[in-house]
This record gives sequence, C-alpha cells and structure tokens, in this order.
Amino acid sequence: MYRAPESMPRRRIHWVYLSYCIGLLALVGVLALLEQWGMPKRWIGFCFLAATVLVYASIGVACRSTDPDDYYVAGRRVPAFFNGMATSADWMSAASFLGMSGTLYLLGYGGLAFVLGWTGGFCLVALLIAPYLRRHGQYTVPDFLGARFGSDAVRLVAAGAAVLVSFVYVVAQLYGVGLITMRLTGLSFEIGLFVGLGGVLVCSFLGGMRAVTWTQVAQYTIMILAYLLPVLLLSVKQTGTPWSVWSYAEQLQAVQKHEQQLIQNPAEQAVRALHAQQAREQQSKLEHVPQALAVDRLQASERVSQLKSMQASLAEVQVAEKHRASLPRTEAQAQEQWRQAQLQAQRLSEPLSGMPLHTQAFEGDPKGNAQQRELFERSRLNFVLLVLCLMVGTAGMPHILTRYLTTPSVAQTRSSVAWSMLLICLLYVTAPALAVMLKLEVFGSVVGLPMAELPQWMHQWMRTDQSLLSVQDLNGDGVLQFGELHLSGDIVMLLLPELSGLPYVVSGLVAAGGLAAALSTADGLLLTISSAFTHDTYHRVINPKARATRRVMMAKSVLLMAAVLAATVAAHKPADILQLVGYAFSIAGATFVPALVLGIFWSRATWLGALCAMLSGLGLTLYYLASQHRGLRQALGVSGDPQLWWGVAPMSAGVFGVVCGVLVLVLVSLAFPAARGERQRATQFLAQVRGHG
Repeated sequence: MYRAPESMPRRRIHWVYLSYCIGLLALVGVLALLEQWGMPKRWIGFCFLAATVLVYASIGVACRSTDPDDYYVAGRRVPAFFNGMATSADWMSAASFLGMSGTLYLLGYGGLAFVLGWTGGFCLVALLIAPYLRRHGQYTVPDFLGARFGSDAVRLVAAGAAVLVSFVYVVAQLYGVGLITMRLTGLSFEIGLFVGLGGVLVCSFLGGMRAVTWTQVAQYTIMILAYLLPVLLLSVKQTGTPWSVWSYAEQLQAVQKHEQQLIQNPAEQAVRALHAQQAREQQSKLEHVPQALAVDRLQASERVSQLKSMQASLAEVQVAEKHRASLPRTEAQAQEQWRQAQLQAQRLSEPLSGMPLHTQAFEGDPKGNAQQRELFERSRLNFVLLVLCLMVGTAGMPHILTRYLTTPSVAQTRSSVAWSMLLICLLYVTAPALAVMLKLEVFGSVVGLPMAELPQWMHQWMRTDQSLLSVQDLNGDGVLQFGELHLSGDIVMLLLPELSGLPYVVSGLVAAGGLAAALSTADGLLLTISSAFTHDTYHRVINPKARATRRVMMAKSVLLMAAVLAATVAAHKPADILQLVGYAFSIAGATFVPALVLGIFWSRATWLGALCAMLSGLGLTLYYLASQHRGLRQALGVSGDPQLWWGVAPMSAGVFGVVCGVLVLVLVSLAFPAARGERQRATQFLAQVRGHG
C-alpha cells in the first residue's frame, strides 16, 4: 500500500528524492547520447515533456485525497527543508525562470528591482506574517482575516481578492506554459497551452496541497538544474571557468565595449535613421487618419488583385489577404494602432533600439538639462517604488502564505522561510550574470550575421510568432544589425542553449525547467482560487455543515473551471509575463498587507477598518491600472493618452493602494472603535497568534 512522502521516515524521504535526482541526471545523459547518435530534436523535446509530466502525474495519483487537511494544507506534516523546496518552486514561476533573465537582458541595471523586491519580500514574510498565520492553524489567508476580525464580510472580500490576484497570476503562468510547450513539441501556442494545462491539473485536481507539495519538490530539482547547468556551460565557453558570478565584472566590461561599438557603427546609425523616418510617416498618418486609412485599404486591395492577376502562388495571395484583413476597421482603432507603431519606431530610432546601457542606473542625467534631470528623478523614483511594491506584494501573495501553513510547527515555519530564501537565491544571484552573458552572445554571435546565414532556430521562432522574434533588413545591406533584430524578453532564456551553441538536449532541459516553474506556480494559484470559493465562501459562510468530501469535490470542480477559463484568457496573450505578474503583486500588496500586518500588531484594528482598508486599497489599485491600460481605455471610449500620477509606472500601482489601505484602516478604526466584547476577543486572538496565550 502506497504511503505518501510525509508519512515516511525522514531518511526514507531523502532516499526517494535522491533516487529521483539520479534518475533525472540519467535521463539528461541518455538523451544527450541519443542526440549524438542522430535522434531528431523534436523527439528529444517530446521525451522531456512526457518524462517530466509522467513524474508529476505519478505523484498526483499516488497522493490523491479527499481529506480536507490533506487537500488544503498537506496534513501539516511537511518538513521544513522540503517545504522550503516546494515554496521555492511555487515562487520561481515563469516570471522568475523566463522573465527574470529577459528583463535583465532588456533593462540592465533597472531589472535588479525585481531581484531586490522579490528577495526582500521574503524578509517581510518571515518577520511579520508567516509565523503568526501558522500559529493560528487555519487553512487560508481569508480564514485568518475572518477569525482575527470576527467578520464574514472581511472573509468574503479577502476571498474575492485572493481569486482576483491568483487569476491574474495564473494567466501569466499559463502563457508561459504555452510558450514552453510550443518550444518542446513544435505545436502551435494555443494547442501547446492546453496540452500543458493537463500537467497543471493532474496534481492539483487529484491530490490538492499534498500532491502539489511533493510535486513542487520534484519540480524545484528540475528547474534549478535547468537554470544552473546552461549558465555553467556558457560561463566555461566565455571565460574558461564555471563560476559566472566571479567573472561578472569582466563580462560586464565586454558588454560596455560592444555597446559603444554599436552606438558608433555607421550601419547601425543608418538603421536608426530609417526607424526615425518610419516614426515620421506614422505621425503623418495620425494627422490625416481618415485619408490615410482609405489609402491603406485601397493599396491592400490593389495588391491582392495584382497578385491574383499575375497568378502568384497561393501563399503570396494569402499573405496579402491576411494583411488586408488585419487593417484597422475604425478610425479609432487606426489611430491607436498607428500611435503604437510611432512610439515603437521612435524607440527603435534611439541607440541600442531604446535599450539602456547595461550599467546605466537610471534614465536621464542628473547633471543634464531640466528634461534629463526630471527623467532621472522619475526613473529613480519608479525603481525604488517597484522594489517596495514587489516586497509588499510578496508579503501579501495568498498562495505563498498558504505554503507556510503546511509545516508541523511554528519553528519549522521559520526554518522553512529561511530554506526558501536560500534556495531561491541560487537562481537570483545567477540571473544578473546570465543576462550579461546572454547579451554578449547576441552582440558577438548574432549581430553581424549575413541574412542568408541566419541559424535555424531563428527561422523556427519567426515562423512560430514574429511578435517574439523577428528580423528585417531595413538598410538592405544583407547583414543583420542590432537595430533590425526584435527579441522578446519572454523567450531569451529558452533561446540560451542554441544561441550559445550548446547541444539541443540542454534546450530541452531548459524548456522542461521553465515548464516546471510555470506548472508549480499554476498549481498553487489554482488551489488558492478553489479554496477561496469552496472553503472560505461556501463552507465558512454559506453552508458551515457541508460534509468534507462534498467540499473537496466542489473544490476540484471549481479548480477545473478556473484552469480552463485562465487558459482561454492566456490564449489571447493579454500582456507579457512580467507585466501580468507585476499587476498581481500590486493587487495583493494593496489588498492584504495593511489588514494582515495591522491586524497582527495593532489590537485596536477593527473589522470595519479592515474591510474599508481592503476595499479602498483594492479599488484604488484597480482604478489606476485600468486608467493606464490603453486597450481598456479604447474599449470604454476614453480618449487621450493615460496620465501617470506623479510619474509612477502602472506596475507600481500597489504603492497607492498600500498607503491608502493603512490610512483608511487606522482612521476608521479610531473613528469607530470596537465594542468591549470585540476588543476582548481581539486581545485573546492576538495573544494566541503571538504565542502568549
């Protein structure tokens, strides 16, 4: 009879996962050997996909359960080290695995805000929240808030916010699943997304938190190996040593040298001039929208007619017809599309295609003219606010806080947070060095290639989706310039092995690691959504007498529906991975952190204050995000460009919500103090969670 890992002796658990690690290394070795013997790349990708998903499915089936303790908090029997591994896998989502290196590649110094914010957030979790939630001993964050304030209204608002945060976050993960499955199998993005969705559901649907926990331990092993192995190999290739962190300064100097050469290169300057010309053409169209739209439609129709009369190939005719069909249908759509094209052309007309110098701390110049000084101050402000917003968002992320409810004791919860930080730092310390080495590979191995000799992997991505990778010989010299290359940050990590000339088996391993990162986080998020509906809303408020098996079955049904809905939204690619994740962190921090922290450390906080704080923080953050979203403004018929408040970027919108939430909670609690009985109950509750009662 199978025994779940948490019921095994500690030494037995270690042997099980040691055997798993050996098996994983053996799989990589065997596939590397088969690649040398001529095994097709697509088969290698299928092998990685099938083998890893099979492991996850086996754990899910073995840990299936209908017991609420097992389903919601893994029976509270997960040792600290393994819970640290599971939390790290839950945390290192597609945003960390794929987006981190891509963001550092595109933004340089500016991307360090994500490293600092997400790492610092775990300090807040360890000091201010996690031990107190574990000592209280409930299942979810809404559980804790509902008990602390003795209010079903607070519980319901917290449950709704948990659903919203988790849904936005899970859409980003499933977008990553689609990209990675497409990379592994060659399937289209939409089909790959729903194929990968099966890997998400097989664990969270069958066994809940118990299955997800032990699957995430396995997934952490895959993702950290998939991240560190190519970095070590690339470091050996570039520096002769595997320790990329130690050679970081030397590589950074090489990047600076390449950047200056590209800025002064006459061919690059010619490309930038052509982009500037395109920006002027788009501006001219914006000044005469009706006439320009009519001309575009006429030219597109004439092109189709011309190709048909010349008996051109079917493929050429279809391309022309597709271009005609993609033209804006209304003047408003044309105006928005051309404005975006103009902004993009203006950005590409700048040195390095608008990318900042890798070592440049902030935009602008503190010693320049008034405009440059203002730009510098705004850039520095947004860097600091983004760090703060990500820290607070980490402390309020429901699916991460729930992970610390699965340990046997408060002491192990503290140890688990420490293990999480250590294991996550293995990736975060390496990411800046990886971004520098990636940029060196692009500068040295891709830029300057003859257009006729572009590598196969570039053609494959261009056929798949030109919004992710595309090239265009603007100046007609037959050579790829940096300004003619568009490379999305979402796929930089997936490109690393082939870009660096490493064996394809490393590409398969990286894709499998990215898939593990996305699946592990998606599992935790979907569990949070299902728990909010079935446990926090149905069981705690609507039907407290509901049987345990009925609640678990309802949770599984809700989880399935949420997964399919999130996959449907992700199929439309609403935004890049890191942008969606940033929005989720803003919403989480603004909604939960004021009520959690003040609820734990301020006994005079009342249920009305907490309720108003959560609603005002959430509402203000959502309003700011919506008011800055061009697509939403267009759909609502709002004209004009979005206006930033004090220059604060939308990704840092949670800063407004947190400040508003704290002020509202304090003012409302002081203006409407709790009754004597409520104060006594709050005092007893806080004595319990602080360990004094």
